[in-house]
Amino acid sequence: MTAQPLLTHVILPDGHRMRARWYRPARNNGLNAAVIVIHDIFGFTEDQARIAERLADNGYPVLAPDLYDRPGVRALCVARTLRDHERGHGDAFDHLEACRRWVLEQDDEPVHAVAMMGFCMGGRFALLFAARGGLQVVAPFYGGVPRRAEALTGICPVVGGWGKKDLIYGGHGERLARHLTELGVPHDVKTYPDAGHSYMNDHQTFYFKRLADYSPLRARYEPDAAEDSWRRVLTFFRNTLSEPPLQ
Repeated sequence: MTAQPLLTHVILPDGHRMRARWYRPARNNGLNAAVIVIHDIFGFTEDQARIAERLADNGYPVLAPDLYDRPGVRALCVARTLRDHERGHGDAFDHLEACRRWVLEQDDEPVHAVAMMGFCMGGRFALLFAARGGLQVVAPFYGGVPRRAEALTGICPVVGGWGKKDLIYGGHGERLARHLTELGVPHDVKTYPDAGHSYMNDHQTFYFKRLADYSPLRARYEPDAAEDSWRRVLTFFRNTLSEPPLQ
């Protein structure tokens, strides 16, 4: 069983203390790698905690930050984070870099490599952040993918998933697979024909349970696609992180 997470803070470049949950595995898998889990548009929720716990149960130390925890009024903090998400640059990416440095510098667990996993909004953040370098493997799910492969030059190996029923992002997984093939980057990106957006997220809210499936995103938790994705992520992480780093 996973130990209870520690509520901690990551110091941002402006000195703000961004809250985050820190999960230490009961038994470290020996890969000396931590995973940063980036939440979806709903923010710092128990669903993000559920995902982090599953990674920790597989032996990974996990940091789950709240990207909406920025200085100022919360509504403006959310708006600024979403602005950075759309632009592909901005303070949110510096905050992710602060998270990466935090897991490398903490003394609780041996960490020499960093992976990142993100969903919806977090999927795009993870993908674009990975293209900046500094990660060993990244797992984006149903986030927006740049139109041109050049935007991902320098990215690490990628494992991810999209749902074809998603009328907005459903084709982005296939786009990403084409980009990564063109760039010669190892990847396992799958598009599930019977899933929509958010198929790995299981929010226990009225909106998500009753209404989200009626949106163009066709957002709904799909257990079969989710479990297949977990199998692929854990296998891809283990195989990639077991290899010696590129010089």
